[in-house]
Amino acid sequence: MEIVCLDLEGVLVPEIWIAFAEAVGIPELKRTTRDEPDYDKLMKFRLGILKEHGLGLKQIQDTIATIDPLPGACEFLDALRERTQVLILSDTFTQFATPLMKKLKWPTILCNTLEVAPDGTITGFRMRCEQSKLTTVKALQSIGYDTIAAGDSFNDLGMILNSRNGFLFRSTDAIKAEHPEIPAFETYDEFLNAILGVLE
Repeated sequence: MEIVCLDLEGVLVPEIWIAFAEAVGIPELKRTTRDEPDYDKLMKFRLGILKEHGLGLKQIQDTIATIDPLPGACEFLDALRERTQVLILSDTFTQFATPLMKKLKWPTILCNTLEVAPDGTITGFRMRCEQSKLTTVKALQSIGYDTIAAGDSFNDLGMILNSRNGFLFRSTDAIKAEHPEIPAFETYDEFLNAILGVLE
């Protein structure tokens, strides 16, 4: 029995923080897990910038409302879900993900939670578990699933390298150079064919 575990941002939807950085004109917020392997460090950096500029959850959600799935992502996901179970594993937050899941026809997602004050200030964040993507893949394997994992960033490498099959999708040149053993794809057609090719 197989289950496909997909990253969200950069794979199915644009990077939320990059879109928000462009919307509010703060280029520092364009830093993502493609640039910073330490997610805790990255989030604390982001929250510091939000506090400095007086920005909160509402402003980010206003930007998210304008974000659509990447061209071809819905069709890719539909075709994949016709053949196998798909689980989205993301380091994003429920407060960000819900409107995007609606646009993707409500796939199952496991992600994290923001701590938000009554005035909308983001005061912190709660990770679902440590190394959530890798931990989830290992948990799925422990109950009899063969995992097939794909993503684009440093924080996806754990689940990719520890799955029966793993892929990079629209990743960076640096990550692809560091991991030439991981098949890398740029189009949804190639990506879908690669995943379908390893399903039993």
